[in-house]
Amino acid sequence: MIQLKVNGATRKFEGDPEMPLLWYLRELLELTGTKYGCGMGLCGACTVHVDGKAVRSCQTTMASAAGKSVVTIEALKGQHAVQKAWMACNVPQCGYCQSGQIMQAAALLKEKPKPTDKDIDDAMQGNICRCGTYQRIRKAVKMAAGVRA
Repeated sequence: MIQLKVNGATRKFEGDPEMPLLWYLRELLELTGTKYGCGMGLCGACTVHVDGKAVRSCQTTMASAAGKSVVTIEALKGQHAVQKAWMACNVPQCGYCQSGQIMQAAALLKEKPKPTDKDIDDAMQGNICRCGTYQRIRKAVKMAAGVRA
């Protein structure tokens, strides 16, 4: 049996230890804010935090999540500085990638509270936005950090 914390609640899993964390979150816990994108860890739509680090949940097995703390977009409850900046900067267009973008940005700000443009570009480069809202994303990250755009 695998035990882990998801959004602060202790959870147990008795299924296939190779099951991707993404499917556990979406299908079993019904936390559908985390999106399936490419399934190969390349697009970032499935980004969640595991022990405070941004990871691709489609490539993270349940076995590797054992004993760890997982945080999904649902735990932010629209109150995180990044989410507020996202709204203020009108970042989303279609919105599909945004939960992954927000989770990646939140992890960046936890690690580097006052990121430079290079820090933002480096951290966000693995998160694809098919609508091309990258300039608004950078502006929102800076706003959330209190850095002048």
